[in-house]
Parts: sequence; C-alpha cells; structure tokens
Amino acid sequence: MTEVSSLTGRLLVATPALADPNFDRAVVLLLDHDEEGSLGVVLNRPTPVGVADILAPWAALAGEPGVVFQGGPVSLDSALGVAVVPGGLSGEGGIPSVDSGALANGDGAETAGAPAADRAGVQSGDEPLGWRRVHGAIGLVDLEAPPELLAAVLGSLRIFAGYAGWGPGQLEDELVDGAWYVVESEPGDVSSPDPEQLWRAVLRRQRNELAMVATYPDDPSLN
Repeated sequence: MTEVSSLTGRLLVATPALADPNFDRAVVLLLDHDEEGSLGVVLNRPTPVGVADILAPWAALAGEPGVVFQGGPVSLDSALGVAVVPGGLSGEGGIPSVDSGALANGDGAETAGAPAADRAGVQSGDEPLGWRRVHGAIGLVDLEAPPELLAAVLGSLRIFAGYAGWGPGQLEDELVDGAWYVVESEPGDVSSPDPEQLWRAVLRRQRNELAMVATYPDDPSLN
C-alpha cells in the first residue's frame, strides 16, 4: 500500500458539498491517521447532556459549555476526553497511536473487549500522568485516571461521546472527492466557547480562498 502522509493533529473541515448529515458543517480533529485508517472527533456538535451527568468527577475540569459533545457516529456509548496542556511541551516524538488514547463507557469504566481505539493508557516521561500528546499541546485524557492528577495542568478539557472513524484508504478517497478541507488546528479549537460557529471561524482564519467559503450560506438556495 502507498505510504500515507499522516494528518494527525490536523482539522478536517467539511466542504459545502459534503452530503452526509453526520458531518454537515463538521470540524473534525484527527487524533490518528495512518495506513490502517483514521480516527477523529467532531468539535462542533454539543449535546444537551452535561458532563456531570455521565462523568461527574471530570465535570469541574470541563470547559464551557460544560456539556458532552457528539464526537461522531461510532461508539456513541463510549466517552473520550481531549484536553489542552499549555506550556509548550516539546517534541512530537510522543505522538501516540489511537491505542494510547482513553475511551470509557457511560459509567466511567473502560469498554471491555473494545478495539485498540477504546483502550486506555497512561504514559511515563515528561508528559502529565493521564494525558497523551496527539499534536502540540493537544492530547488524549485517560478518563480512568483520577482527575486530580491533571487538575493543575489542564488548560481545557472536552468530553466526547463517540468518534468518527475511517477504514484504510477511506479518508483519502473522501479527500480526492472534495469532501473535506484539511487545515492546521489550534489549541483553542478544542475548547471553543461558541462551537456552533467553529466551522465559519476556522475557515475565516485561513489566508487563502477558503476564507471566502466561510460566507457560504447554510441554505445553498440562498447563494
């Protein structure tokens, strides 16, 4: 198979042409991307469910709005934590594969018999216990770890129910079909206080023709 250039840590921004209702105007943070497939979370799908309702110990660390986000259509009964640790921890060598992430089921317990994406892990080294770097200051939280391990270092935390997944080559095919724009992520994207406007905000900050796409109407008939 042709070697895949990793897009881990980048954003997938749905193009207006993307017809899948699961990803209409979606902004997806890619947590893992290689020859075996891709996994990410949708950053702009808040739900009415409060973090305190499903993961009470983590509620105090969750940023506003303090609700669970629908990370994608896969494994909606599992929770995944993404957090920013400010301070510029150096080096990209600690980028984990998906199996070093942390997904828990609705009662906070690790999902039994789950695939690699669902297994929790805690690392050693210069990264905080219970947090694994994905890209820059953005990383995955081990939701099985005591929240107090991270309380002093987390800049923001967001809890997602489910995730978005692609099999080998599937995302590449969608990129060829023009379903997604690929842009750089910023730590603030994870904790945007106005997630419903994130699609337009990410496009608007691009220094190319994508900035004009931000003005695309929600109803194409109005264009």
